[in-house]
Amino acid sequence: MVCADAADVVPTAEEVVFLDPARRDDRGRVFDPEAMSPPWSVVEEHLSGRAVVKTLPGIPHALVPDGVEAQWVSDGGDLVEACLWGAGLDLADRAPRRASALPGPHVLSGDGAPGDVGELGGWLHEPDDAVIRSGLVGALAEQVDGQLVDPRIAWVTTDVDVRHPLARSFRVVAELPFREKQLKAALVARDVGTLTVKKRGVDVVPEVLVRRLRLKGSQRATVVLTRVDDKAVALLVDPLPR
Repeated sequence: MVCADAADVVPTAEEVVFLDPARRDDRGRVFDPEAMSPPWSVVEEHLSGRAVVKTLPGIPHALVPDGVEAQWVSDGGDLVEACLWGAGLDLADRAPRRASALPGPHVLSGDGAPGDVGELGGWLHEPDDAVIRSGLVGALAEQVDGQLVDPRIAWVTTDVDVRHPLARSFRVVAELPFREKQLKAALVARDVGTLTVKKRGVDVVPEVLVRRLRLKGSQRATVVLTRVDDKAVALLVDPLPR
């Protein structure tokens, strides 16, 4: 065993380097990649060869060197880490980006190309966090023969009922008013008392909204607050089993 500075280690042709850069120092969490230990410049040098790097799931895509596969991993729907596979590794199915969900594993790969945007269909699909962070929402849409509801929002829509292991699916029941007063009236008319709010791309705090609505009905409901074609919408949906 050798104890040394990672910057000074020169691996042999048969060795694979594993790096897990420390993201904390004596003062707390480190946000500057060059302040990590080892610094990112050293990590990049190793990634040009046979190296594997475990790093923070929020790593900016711009920090991933060319020729390196970046893989984002979720566990139970929560994004937990990113893994970078060096350019010198002999990977059978190398892709620029990859999303993996546990338990599974369920894997989606692609180059991060944006998906097509289309009209809202009868079903909505919420990509797994690993898919969103890897920028593979377009790849997911292609696999389910769907489209994005908005170029900047991670919702996929389809005209048919289709399921994917890397997405949560919903049937669109109705479009409700987005304004709070009218939304409450629509939910009261449906006898809703327990409301789940899912939001993306709109400035709403779900817990605060639910408290303000003060619903007292006997039914459960799920509402998606998001943007469709850059317009804020409220969609009444039914969650579907995977």
